[in-house]
Amino acid sequence: MGKLRKSLTGVVVPLLSILLAILIGAIIMLCLGANPAVALKNLVIGAFGSKPNIGTTLTKSTPLIFTGLCACFAYKCGVFNLGGEGQFIVGSIAACYVTLTTGITGFPAMLLAMIAGAVAGGIWGFIPGILKITRGQNEMIISIMFNYIATLLMGVIYTNWLRDGSVPQTAAVPKESMLPRIVTGMRMTWGFVIAIVLGILIYYFLYRTSAGFRLRAVGLNPTASRFNGFPVKRFILISFIVSGAIAGLGGSVELLGTQYRLINGYASGYGFDGVAMALIGQLNPIATIVVALFFAALRAGATTMQAATGVPTSVSDIIQALVIVFTVAGMALTQLPEFTAFLQKHRREEAKKA
Repeated sequence: MGKLRKSLTGVVVPLLSILLAILIGAIIMLCLGANPAVALKNLVIGAFGSKPNIGTTLTKSTPLIFTGLCACFAYKCGVFNLGGEGQFIVGSIAACYVTLTTGITGFPAMLLAMIAGAVAGGIWGFIPGILKITRGQNEMIISIMFNYIATLLMGVIYTNWLRDGSVPQTAAVPKESMLPRIVTGMRMTWGFVIAIVLGILIYYFLYRTSAGFRLRAVGLNPTASRFNGFPVKRFILISFIVSGAIAGLGGSVELLGTQYRLINGYASGYGFDGVAMALIGQLNPIATIVVALFFAALRAGATTMQAATGVPTSVSDIIQALVIVFTVAGMALTQLPEFTAFLQKHRREEAKKA
């Protein structure tokens, strides 16, 4: 029963947070002189009203899914990888380098670029991981700093090493090496399918394999895991490498399927967005995917909402921020001893009445 209540809490809190955030968003729309029902209707239409709109929503969700899964995997082992953005960027850099310099095209180029992206992301995740287990360094600070290093490295590449003429950007990925679209008329590529399959595989590993169980045990209680003979430091390092590889793969997929070139502002904010997706999804890979789709729908539909009703797209940003705040606050509240005691008291009273 305790496990069931915990699972219900993990579902109810995010749902209530979303409803409350939408309610506050509706109040803001009223204050702006717009009809909330009409505005929200146009937001849904902008996200799912046509094949191109659906394709845009799924495309916007793809990098969020990858960085969300990146954070989810690391957090399950009890470590905080805040370097998803840097790992995503170096994955894109590796994919860009492979497609522009090797001369390989077509499917072999796609496959090699994605492998290179995953390897580059894994190496970028390895650095804070090895510093944590050997020197006891704070992985959050190091991984954040490596985000800046990756961004600056990308700047050097698109303004210098692989610059495309006088424009501060790299040349576009050869057309033969771009990820193909799944459905004609939709912007969505096979990158979305890769993200979904990866999420399912991560869920299976974490919850259906002995290695996944041990990794989660290390995250829940590293001291007890160590006394039971689990190689805690090895699991921590592996979680960083795999987490970085997930983000790096996402970067290569984004470059090959959507962005096609490195340019100023590329991948900005994806890492911290991914952390938010993972937290709202309660570190469950499947739930993280659902949350990423919801946030992508808000972003894709905001432009249509603004064009139809005059409600600025910033209202959509406010709703997203409120969902994050309410979810984190709600989960923190449910962990308080006072809240747990209140629930136990309520259950005892209900049992007596029965």
